[in-house]
Amino acid sequence: MKTLYLVRHAKSDWSIENLQDIDRPLSARGYLNAHQMSIILKNFFLPDLIISSHAIRAISTALIFSRNLDCNPSMIAIKKSLYESSVKDYINCISSISEDCGSVMIFGHNPIITDCANSLTKSFTEEIPTTGIVGIQSKAPKWKSILDQLNELIYFDFPKNHPNE
Repeated sequence: MKTLYLVRHAKSDWSIENLQDIDRPLSARGYLNAHQMSIILKNFFLPDLIISSHAIRAISTALIFSRNLDCNPSMIAIKKSLYESSVKDYINCISSISEDCGSVMIFGHNPIITDCANSLTKSFTEEIPTTGIVGIQSKAPKWKSILDQLNELIYFDFPKNHPNE
């Protein structure tokens, strides 16, 4: 059984002018939301591997999650193919995951991370908001066959579900 958590990066800071999109940092709210959601996730999930887009806001979100999940930050694999990409790029990334990993988190960008969640489980049809998390469980024997399975949506959460935390 394979468990995949897709995480849209936290809210980015648009106040800095003349900054390339890839270099855009998290906003103060983004930092707070990343901490909030990772602490909630810590109660029931520990990944074997974390994969992130190479954009600053995605890496920053992944680092916050790794720290709050008590994961070594060196376990974060940075993939350029997850930035300005397609669902096919995400599926190729998932297909290349080592079979030693049973549980994986991927940090990426909309609209593709939402499209990927939609293609992996037919029951997920919403848009993933910033710092939103979609958990998918698959009976696929190998990561490369995850699209061949009827995967189950096991988790969907985002910061606005927790306004008082």
